[in-house]
Amino acid sequence: MDIDSSFSSLPGIAAVLARGMDEGLHIGVQVYVWRDGKAVGDFAMGESRPGVAMTTDTLTLWMSASKPVAAVAIAQLMERGRLALDDLVARAIPEFAEHGKEAVTIRHLLTHTAGLRWVETGWPQTPWPQIISRICASGLEPNWTPGQRAKYDTAISWFILGEIVRRTDGRPYPQYVREEIFEPLGMSDCWIGMPLERIAAYGDRMGVLQVTSKPPPKPLAPYDTPLAISRCRPAANGQGTMRQLARLYQMLLNGGHLEGARLLSPQTVELFITPQRIGMYDETFGHIIDWGLGFLVDSKKYGYKSLPYSFGPYASPLAFGHHGFQSSMVFADPQYDLVIAIAPNGTPGEIAHDRRLREVLAAVYTDLKIA
Repeated sequence: MDIDSSFSSLPGIAAVLARGMDEGLHIGVQVYVWRDGKAVGDFAMGESRPGVAMTTDTLTLWMSASKPVAAVAIAQLMERGRLALDDLVARAIPEFAEHGKEAVTIRHLLTHTAGLRWVETGWPQTPWPQIISRICASGLEPNWTPGQRAKYDTAISWFILGEIVRRTDGRPYPQYVREEIFEPLGMSDCWIGMPLERIAAYGDRMGVLQVTSKPPPKPLAPYDTPLAISRCRPAANGQGTMRQLARLYQMLLNGGHLEGARLLSPQTVELFITPQRIGMYDETFGHIIDWGLGFLVDSKKYGYKSLPYSFGPYASPLAFGHHGFQSSMVFADPQYDLVIAIAPNGTPGEIAHDRRLREVLAAVYTDLKIA
């Protein structure tokens, strides 16, 4: 793919992503980069789904980059005195205290040290109350003591965090995050559990994440269906533009406020984005990785070459954020007053994605002359 002048502010990033399109790693991409109080890159390339152009207004699927939204919700309720990080989960959800789970705390959920076993939740066909009941009826990983081991949890803990929000506040999780996070921040096109009527109204603005590990590309099932988009999955089915998702991180870099909207105190932001789980071997990723409260933090010191889902070779030790499964890369780097939100819409396999991730994030810092 040829690179035109509209990408001149970030030519290295554009070149890497265009090459990825030529190689079939993705069919399109959306990019937003913010530094020192202004956008320095805001563009889209390729297709959002076959036959439909990707634009900066396309709603992309965030996958696990959705997880920090739950962390912000928990942080808000903590500040309001409704819960504490070391509260037992069973304080909010009494039936959770079954099958050895009685010692699990909110902190354990946010740091991936709870040890919840994988449960076949039946999402998206299964309604929310039944999903919660299935998780509550399950046990922990064998020989697991909460807080003593680490294992990245792709989904289960985040259903429970969403239920804690619901039972503590009274509003369903999708409603809470819309009213307390997205709307105050001007993220009007961001959703976790989008109403069916909104899906229809967005029409061609709805992007579809593609499986690109072997040709031809095909939608990532079941996330491409209206049912899956509408049924809340707090860990993975966030939808919105990269420009708007970046506003969440601009708020965090600003100490909890953005353009007149105060969501958190600076002290709470600092607590959540700094390492809370330190030096622990993550049994999912097979690597030592530090973690904040719901946020991945820079862990290059444990060996960059083998580190999965990193923030690239030049990110500062202060960087924090979250990636999405073989796709989105969204994080902030306070040392450089920098927010990066990039969503290639192809899942090409872990090896190919790791190469793409490293090349793209190296290019960001090189283009901005801070490498």
